[in-house]
Amino acid sequence: MKVVVAMSGGVDSSIAAAILKEEGYEVIGVTFRLWPSINVEDACAVALQIGIPHEVIDLSPSFRDRVIDYFLREYSLGRTPNPCIRCNRYIKFDALQRVAREVGAGLIATGHYARVSRDGSRYFLKKGVDKDQSYFLYLMTQDELAHTIMPLGGMNKDRVRGMARGLGLPERPDSQEICFIPDKDYHRFLMENIPQAARPGPIVDRDGRTLGDHRGIPFYTIGQRRGLGISTKEPLYVSAICHERNTVIVGGKGELYRDELIASGLNWIAIERLEQPMEVKAKIRYLHQEARALITPMDGERVLVSFSQPQMAITPGQAVVFYDGDSVVGGGVMDG
Repeated sequence: MKVVVAMSGGVDSSIAAAILKEEGYEVIGVTFRLWPSINVEDACAVALQIGIPHEVIDLSPSFRDRVIDYFLREYSLGRTPNPCIRCNRYIKFDALQRVAREVGAGLIATGHYARVSRDGSRYFLKKGVDKDQSYFLYLMTQDELAHTIMPLGGMNKDRVRGMARGLGLPERPDSQEICFIPDKDYHRFLMENIPQAARPGPIVDRDGRTLGDHRGIPFYTIGQRRGLGISTKEPLYVSAICHERNTVIVGGKGELYRDELIASGLNWIAIERLEQPMEVKAKIRYLHQEARALITPMDGERVLVSFSQPQMAITPGQAVVFYDGDSVVGGGVMDG
């Protein structure tokens, strides 16, 4: 059977392609050119090395429209987006399925550390056995899950690295940055693309007292401590951002903790829809420890998430993902 594999040139996607070829699939590698800083040559070299056909597809116009513009818009509103989740949903999986249809492939595959399972007519997204990247995939649809293979989901990361060495593939450290900001200089990128957002305004405490001035709300995020330019006896953190008043609100560490949030832009995987309160484990950031929570449906396709213990730095714009054991129930974007 034919399978189209997304290949970045990194170890994980390369080994995913190699495993599928070894298992007898007719593998076709695809690399997406999303941004000028993204290197596609490594993926081409890997495809040649493991002996599979490979194609580079330019998706930069749609990437700009659906991911970059979203990223900039969210930051200009004082929110902190997760562009990788949006790229998976609206760019990569859409494009993979389109290529699969064009070449007559019944399956697509990625190097994510997650698993797909089926129970009756419903498909489930499950955590990776060792490393887990299911958080980034909560927007997957039933149709996408039905046609997706994730060969690394049940594997240990060290074993994957060992396989890469055995195949003579170049080892690269796991990427920790956003692909379109490889130097991690968010401020430079924001200034170059939304200079009008660098509008100074007040930094205030919860009582409204002005403590200083900020350089523009896109340069601040919930939980931030450094770079506030305020000298106080006790450490201060960004606890809220008010776009309407162009104001950054700060407070002590205790003010970062909240036990509720509202999420919208929901996608459900393990269930058709949320019709009544449900106990879950919720993750408010990729590296955040899951916390017990009750999710309750609200009007307007939103949910109220009530935590059993207050959580630190709930950040509007970030994703909250709900789990039942090792299965992704669904998720959404935190509004506050």
